[in-house]
Amino acid sequence: MNILERLAQEFHLKLEQVEKTVALIDEGNTIPFIARYRKEVTGSLDDNILRDLNDRLNFLRNIEKRKQEVSDLITAQEKMTPEIQAAIDAAQTITEVDDIYRPFRPHRKTRASVAREKGLEELAKLIYAQEPSYDPAIEVAAEAFINEEKGVLSVEEALQGAKDIIAEDVSDNAEFRKELRRLTFEFGLLSTKQAKEEDSVYAQYYAYSEPLKKVLPHRVLAINRGEKEDFLKVSITVASEIVLNYLFSQTLLNNGSPAEKYVSAAVMDSYDRLIAPSIEREIRSDIFDRASEGAIKLFADNLSHLLMQSPLKGKTVLGFDPGYAHGCKLAVVDKTGKVVDTAVIYPVKPREEIEKSKSIIKRLISRHKVDVIAIGNGTASKESEIFIAGLLREIPENVKYIVVSEAGASIYSASKLAAEEFPEFDVMQRSAVSIARRLQDPLAELIKIDPKGIGVGQYQHDMKQARLDEALGGVVEDCVNAVGVDVNTASYSLLSYISGINVTSARNIVKYREENGEFSSRAQLLKVPRIGAKAFEQAAGFLRVPGGKEIFDNTGVHPESYEAAAGLLQMFGYTKEDVAESNLKDLGTKVQGAGFSKVAEALGIGVPTLKDIVSELEKPGRDIRDTLPPPVLRDDILSLEDLKPDMELTGTVRNVIDFGAFVDIGVHQDGLVHISQLSDRFVKHPSDVVKVGDVVKVRVLSVDVPKKRISLTMKSKPKA
Repeated sequence: MNILERLAQEFHLKLEQVEKTVALIDEGNTIPFIARYRKEVTGSLDDNILRDLNDRLNFLRNIEKRKQEVSDLITAQEKMTPEIQAAIDAAQTITEVDDIYRPFRPHRKTRASVAREKGLEELAKLIYAQEPSYDPAIEVAAEAFINEEKGVLSVEEALQGAKDIIAEDVSDNAEFRKELRRLTFEFGLLSTKQAKEEDSVYAQYYAYSEPLKKVLPHRVLAINRGEKEDFLKVSITVASEIVLNYLFSQTLLNNGSPAEKYVSAAVMDSYDRLIAPSIEREIRSDIFDRASEGAIKLFADNLSHLLMQSPLKGKTVLGFDPGYAHGCKLAVVDKTGKVVDTAVIYPVKPREEIEKSKSIIKRLISRHKVDVIAIGNGTASKESEIFIAGLLREIPENVKYIVVSEAGASIYSASKLAAEEFPEFDVMQRSAVSIARRLQDPLAELIKIDPKGIGVGQYQHDMKQARLDEALGGVVEDCVNAVGVDVNTASYSLLSYISGINVTSARNIVKYREENGEFSSRAQLLKVPRIGAKAFEQAAGFLRVPGGKEIFDNTGVHPESYEAAAGLLQMFGYTKEDVAESNLKDLGTKVQGAGFSKVAEALGIGVPTLKDIVSELEKPGRDIRDTLPPPVLRDDILSLEDLKPDMELTGTVRNVIDFGAFVDIGVHQDGLVHISQLSDRFVKHPSDVVKVGDVVKVRVLSVDVPKKRISLTMKSKPKA
């Protein structure tokens, strides 16, 4: 079975579908472009499936590459046989391929290699043959291998050297290793114990043991971190009779041979000294990789929902970055995202200039008609919220506030990008701007920050960083392209995530815009340096030109389909002016009445493309995030001490992890809804029930004020 056939089988797709999709990938098309504008070719595969398919394609190609390397290396040694080639062809993982190559790879100096240099290989073969009887006896035969020049000084040394050779040969057997790996995983235990006399967050693992096949991914990552920080000692154990019985069944002839005791000893030594440590490393690496992949997928899912949260459009926001000694930095950001005012106040300790601070904020609210105050949740956040809640009760304006996660704001504030955007602001002022803007448009602001610093993952610093960066970068790319960006207002950092656009070409777009004025059409992009025909094809459909001379430029209709879109309008008696005035709300109904297949055929396009064109023309310039629940705004404060069991509250899901979800209920400490409390029904994984950004109803189970722990439930309240 070749790679494409295997992909078709694994993803339950038609072979032709996989072949065409892989061809698109190999031609250099991006995943967002393929998902959005090549649906007829792929059979409407979405971006998630396409990324999984691409990841698996690369994985399988890497295995094939390694198979070819191993085959070439063995062939170069003139040791290739049809059986070895068949084993290489049948291998399913790189580990299996490397097992096959193990006997042929150049060995570093080992006990066995030293024994071979001493001429003891023939003795090893003699013993391993396990003849029913030996004449002369094995011990007598071993005398012939004594050689002072080679360093074999006794029968005992000769026999030990022979056993070392047998032990290495057994260890190098690919079939043995494959089965022992399976037995270890099937029947082995992952065990941990305390490494030093000190309390820590890893205390639950100070005396822990669990079957390998049952260990949950988040435990693997926690244990690895505990070991890395020297709090835990970790081992994999399996009952010796399970593994040794298998090895003995494969190596001992059980014919009463006097050689059996030597072979048996060599096999036990092989397992204890060579095989077990190697397999333990392999299995731990394997379960870590699987746990990491699971955590990365969960992180990616959380990030996607965080980035796609509903923007707070048409609101002027006052960003409030709390602080003690250096004061609280304020930044007013108008409805377009422009910074129109800044200030510094000292409403908390040590200065507590409360009245003066109130006066400044009241002036900012009145002057700029502020709608919402966004308070960062960092240092001095609680005191700042109390101050703001009190102030809002004193003013006539209907202003609300919301506590916004500061995660990553300090990273952005100190970045080169922030310095370029706001060279005249200090770090805290930039942070206040970021806090305000991430409420107005989470996607546009959060893409400026390394996804690992946004605060929706777990153990992200313990994973393979290249793989994590690749996965999270894909999420950001998908989100940005799903929403689309205004080519005349987008920052270069936002533009750089558009399909077909890199950082250099994104900077060129901004530079062209600054030198030549706003773009009036998508076609103008071809005048930008480094934007060739291929880049334009990949990017054009995701860039919007509001108010341009071509109305289709402000929709998700790709330029390659403009002719079809114009034909569609004409077919049903509409004009482009109707698109501009949003007078096409019944277009879909009319097309359906005429038959999508017939209309598509008449226009020379596929049905999926036709449906997308209809959707875009009915709602030109739409933002898919507008259908999501808006942020929960507040006008009064709730503290941890106010919480009581059975209290019912509305909260926002901030993070989803393997064992539950953390929900912001407005008390500066997110509450945990354990997986067992997420629903009245059985929940396999929290992500099946909740997503980051979801607004949910919760009930307080318990509150531990000293430890700042809140336990919540989403289950129905028991009937009295």
